[in-house]
Amino acid sequence: QVQLVESGGGSVQAGGSLRLSCTASGSTGGGRCMGWFRQAPGKGREMVAAIYTDGGVTYYGDAVQGRFTTSQDNTKNTVYLQMNSLKPEDAGMYYCAAAVYGVGWFACRYLSISDVDTWGQGTQVTVSS
Repeated sequence: QVQLVESGGGSVQAGGSLRLSCTASGSTGGGRCMGWFRQAPGKGREMVAAIYTDGGVTYYGDAVQGRFTTSQDNTKNTVYLQMNSLKPEDAGMYYCAAAVYGVGWFACRYLSISDVDTWGQGTQVTVSS
């Protein structure tokens, strides 16, 4: 049973950067698919990035490719989402997520909401133009 606590949200101007952190506590033995989702007002929750913690293979949604980077520090049980060149359309609530253990390194790149076992509490990102 993993617990996720995320932080790092805030308000930036278009073109700025933010780094989100998601720290896991509890038993996290072996590799785990960790994802980042976001939800804008009036829209559904969409996956923006994922990382498999054993080996660090990553995946990004088309909308953020080339601008966002997810990484990990296994000594801290933490994953990060570095967001650069932010656009107003990137604004929303960002959630980190841990997938069920059955999602391995390959399936991680196709992470969907139905695969999520545990959610972080969310952190707000606002981008002004």
